[in-house]
Amino acid sequence: MRELIVLGTASQVPTRHRNHNGYLLRFDDEVILFDPGEGTQRQLLLAGLPVTPITRICVTHFHGDHSLGLPGILQRISLDRVPHPVSVHYPAGGQEFYHRLRHATSYWDNADIVPSPVGAAFVAETSAGRLTALPLRHSIETYGYRLTEPDSRRMVPELLAAHGISGPAVGELQRTGRAGAVTLEQVSTERPGQSMAFVMDTGLCDNVYALAQGVDLLVIESTFLAEDAGMAAQVGHLTAGQAAAVARECGVRHVVLTHFSQRYPDPSRFLEEARKEFDGPITVAEDLLRVPFPGRR
Repeated sequence: MRELIVLGTASQVPTRHRNHNGYLLRFDDEVILFDPGEGTQRQLLLAGLPVTPITRICVTHFHGDHSLGLPGILQRISLDRVPHPVSVHYPAGGQEFYHRLRHATSYWDNADIVPSPVGAAFVAETSAGRLTALPLRHSIETYGYRLTEPDSRRMVPELLAAHGISGPAVGELQRTGRAGAVTLEQVSTERPGQSMAFVMDTGLCDNVYALAQGVDLLVIESTFLAEDAGMAAQVGHLTAGQAAAVARECGVRHVVLTHFSQRYPDPSRFLEEARKEFDGPITVAEDLLRVPFPGRR
């Protein structure tokens, strides 16, 4: 299964209807929790999601609305005896903040939590593909993340039959690229990999575009509306129109807008503004919403 579960969508201050940030990406066997803000553990409960499948946690920066839920999540991972290692990625310059959150209170700490600080050259190979990170433009050290599945090939049964390939020979083809005189290219078609980018708390900069380039799913902050563009630029945030323009210029297939300021009570205004810049699928995120991953190209 490939889907995004939105756990929280507020910026800085939660509201009656929006929890602090939290986003769970299910990408087959890889389950990544992004930016667990305060209350994320309860939001998982409301979404009917256990912590057990989580394989890694990605923190963009150490502002509270993106990280204060980390202690509860890590403690719950211990409480539920999650049997596999869980990697935690976070800005390397925030090591002190990570240490404080990791050991915020006394608890039975028996989980295999693997700290993995992020720098500009960060790369992690996961079961879903390559996870990378790039620095963004905010008031403190902040990184955006991108997950890129490698391209592969899909076997075509009719072509396999036409070349007399069956049984163990199919496995040999997949492993070595050849079975006797038959090559993998003769009996398969290209299967483009999928990609996702997660961009929070940033003003416009080159790395926003680099992260978003050509992705199937872009989760991006749109804290402000155009009427407050000056404030957005001053504090290192995006407007809905800017976020949508990034999606258009980068050829994004589906954009999810989130991280909304509490000053705007009507979420439809974000869609109205974004639609002027991007004519593809737009989701204005709501807490506990599930967003299916787009089908393959």
